[in-house]
Amino acid sequence: MNTVPHSFGKSLFELLSSMRFAISLLSILAVASIVGTVLKQAEPYNNYIIQFGPFWFQVFEKLGLYDVYHAAWFLLILTFLVVSTSVCIYRNAPNFVREMKSFREHVSEQSLNAFKHRHEAATALPPAALAASAQRYLEGQGYKVKNLPREGGVLLAAKAGSWNRLGYLLAHSAIVMICIGGLMDGNLVFKVQQLLGYKKIETRDIPQSQVPAISRLTPSNPSFRGSVQIPEGSSADVAFLNVADGYLVQDLPFTVALKQFRIEHYTTGQPKSFESDIELFDRSGKKIRAATIAVNHPLIHDGIAIYQASFADGGTRLTLRGWNLFTPTAASFPIEGTVLQSATLTSAAGDYTLEFIDFRPFNIENMGGEIAASGDAMSVLGGSPVSDNRHLRNVGPSFQYKLRDSRGQAREFSNYMLPLELDGRWYMMSGVRESPNEPFRYMRMPLDADGKIDSFMRLRGALLNAGLRPEIAARFARQALPKDAWGTEIEGKLTASAAQVLALFAGGGFQALGGFIETKVPEAEREKAAGTYLRILELAAFEALQVANRQDGLPAPKPDDATGWLVRDTLNSMSDMFVYGAPVYLQLMQYDEVKASGLQLTRSPGKNVVYFGSLLLTLGVFFMLYVRERRVWLRIKPGHALLAMSSAKHTIDFEKEFTQHARALDTLVQ
Repeated sequence: MNTVPHSFGKSLFELLSSMRFAISLLSILAVASIVGTVLKQAEPYNNYIIQFGPFWFQVFEKLGLYDVYHAAWFLLILTFLVVSTSVCIYRNAPNFVREMKSFREHVSEQSLNAFKHRHEAATALPPAALAASAQRYLEGQGYKVKNLPREGGVLLAAKAGSWNRLGYLLAHSAIVMICIGGLMDGNLVFKVQQLLGYKKIETRDIPQSQVPAISRLTPSNPSFRGSVQIPEGSSADVAFLNVADGYLVQDLPFTVALKQFRIEHYTTGQPKSFESDIELFDRSGKKIRAATIAVNHPLIHDGIAIYQASFADGGTRLTLRGWNLFTPTAASFPIEGTVLQSATLTSAAGDYTLEFIDFRPFNIENMGGEIAASGDAMSVLGGSPVSDNRHLRNVGPSFQYKLRDSRGQAREFSNYMLPLELDGRWYMMSGVRESPNEPFRYMRMPLDADGKIDSFMRLRGALLNAGLRPEIAARFARQALPKDAWGTEIEGKLTASAAQVLALFAGGGFQALGGFIETKVPEAEREKAAGTYLRILELAAFEALQVANRQDGLPAPKPDDATGWLVRDTLNSMSDMFVYGAPVYLQLMQYDEVKASGLQLTRSPGKNVVYFGSLLLTLGVFFMLYVRERRVWLRIKPGHALLAMSSAKHTIDFEKEFTQHARALDTLVQ
């Protein structure tokens, strides 16, 4: 009855102490570590959904690949590896120690004759005298020698490099230490608390002050890795830990205040260096210390390392000028906004929520190529890649925001503050995209001779004004016909056609005009009709600009190339407005920049354990690779000497050393 448990225990012991089992676990950990290195860890789940798609996101999430080093299966493997390696050490260490101490003096002469590396010599010297000479020689070569009397002679048993065995013990011990360090930093306390229901991941987007205690970790938490963004002039006493599809709030034993954040850039726009001047305060508000941290130069206080990890906008204040795109008026209205905050926008199309996402003080763009056409009416900014920096240019500040309608649907926009020169003309650029994994498509709004957007807005308003449409159409007809045709039926038809073209364009841009042609005009005549309608539209738009200028008390536009391009670009932009996805355009006028520093705070008690284990591993590898164990036996009998030598590794150096010892023996026996 007792044999089954004993047999199972013995089998389990054999498995845990098996080298194959340990190597299998190490292989799994190696693959997992590769995944953890290649795949960015502990990111918000939305980032992974965008990157991998819904199907693979769920597969990777089930495997715990988004936080490999804290996954339950990873920690379980670490635990088994600690147990397995410890059992292996327990099982083999006594043998290693005995081997290190042993001279293997019980070897028989028959066994020595079977060695591959052996050498025999005849001698006339007494065995004791030859043994004494040989012992002095071997000791001079770094061997420890044991002189043993044997029947009819003497046996010298010598060894060198016995510390090679210590390398195996150090390497195995290193694995145990490294795994223990990994377990210490594996958030085991939280995982146990979560399993018992004492802690819960918070998934709601609420202020950290409202996060309940069940989702907060105390300052005594033994290990954590969190991050926090602090705007200039602000402070924080918590860090946020991304866990699965939510987060935890880690209370800190001190408060971190950001005095100033500094950043330098390369000419390509990439960050060159950034650093933060911070101050630490205890819970009572007493200043503890001040320091400057930079990348790879952290501050360590009370066992917590504070790293400079990133930077972001900390709430830049924006002064905006709003333009209604689908109303006949050309008047603008003021808007104030703050990055990372929201505002309400009321328009003729309904109420919207403005969510200000980010602000960039400058943008480096490749202006060396043509604007790349996209599948939509608008275009994608940026030419083909260039191999040098000649076409890289700082195009000035920009800000990003989302415009969310009453149904909760939102589009993301990116607007430049300064105009961009494209094809020799200047435009204000506004980008839009439906999802973060898409490129921005840009609407180009032309500037007038004064470098302003006002002429575009006036012409746009006139073209959308149904009340001005008869006058614009009539002015076009008078300009297109000779005076003797004025007042005739031809003028009436041309006026009606121009009014129809203007109405179609005002209702849907070039898309609406093209749809009308495909529906009403025979296929054979469509190309000719399209050319005629576009010519009517362009000339009528010039008349609309004159009417708009007259209403605002401005001089009539000059009939030159600059005005012609202004009219054509306005028509293109107006057509883009219908796929722009917003009833307003927001123009950045002024800003008061506020930067934020992204800090990573870690408490890692297992770090020093891992470092110590790494030192042991280095020493173990050194002993195994560079300390060669060699053993020499010299059996001396009257008139005969037998030299035998062995080593775990038969290298070239070993062959040379054996040859040296054989020659030395030939010399000693003379």
